[in-house]
Amino acid sequence: MNGATHPPAPGEPGPVYRAEDLLNCSRTARIVLGEETYLLRLTRAGKLILTK
Repeated sequence: MNGATHPPAPGEPGPVYRAEDLLNCSRTARIVLGEETYLLRLTRAGKLILTK
């Protein structure tokens, strides 16, 4: 999956991803970093919450 909307510009920390692409028509997505799995959740109020 390459959901980046554009390559990072000078001074930007990295690529930009649309939350809708990560969530893929769901309200939750799992993100793995190393050995840890995180849960990205879209609330009813339209806010994103990332938890371990």
